[in-house]
Order: sequence, then structure tokens, then C-alpha cells
Amino acid sequence: VQIVESGGGLVQPGGSLRLSCAASGSTLDVHAAAWFRQAPGKEREGISCINRSDGSEYYADSVKGRFTISRENGKNTVYLQMNSLKFEDTAVYYCATDPDLYCSGDPLNPADFTSWGSGTQVSVSS
Repeated sequence: VQIVESGGGLVQPGGSLRLSCAASGSTLDVHAAAWFRQAPGKEREGISCINRSDGSEYYADSVKGRFTISRENGKNTVYLQMNSLKFEDTAVYYCATDPDLYCSGDPLNPADFTSWGSGTQVSVSS
């Protein structure tokens, strides 16, 4: 699976962005798809995941209530709608998929995902 993220940019606190994760080589509706982020000097953090089998969603506490993950199977794309952005949301955001994983309430582990994009920068600044 080849993955390309887009939609990052510079936004003021309180603003919104929508990230896109486009896949080729396979269909995302047979994969669990997740968003991770990594800020400078910090570990990669799993923030959201959507499951292939039932469409259920998982969110880290740090983004719950502000971010929404969704999937558009016809376009083989997964989105991350980010609202009420904060300074601490500044990071490179990565999309990752895996054909066998089911995302539950446990923290997302990067090692569980087999395909990754190269990331898109999100900067929250006034």
C-alpha cells in the first residue's frame, strides 16, 4: 500500500484543518487506518484509528472531542478533521494502515502498522 498524506499547514489556535490520507495499491476498506503525530523531540503518538470490520473509531484522550476520523471508501481515502486546534497539536502527522489490526481502547502502537505515509506538517501558531 502506498500512502500519501495532505492537508497540513499553518493555522491559528482555535482553527481547523482537514488531513487526507490517500492510498493506492490496496483499498483502505480492508485495512485499519490510523493517524499518528510526532512533535520535535517527542515520541510518535497514535491519536486516532478507524477499523475496517465495523467502522468503529478510537481516539487518544489528547484529541477526543476535537478530532474526527472518517473514511470514504469510494475514494480510498481516510480523513482527519481537526477542530479547536491548540499550540500543542503542532507536529508532523502520519497516516498508517494495517490489514489485520483491530484498534481497540488500547494506545496505538506504531509497530503494529505495516504501511506508512511520509507525513504532513501541521503548525498551530498565532
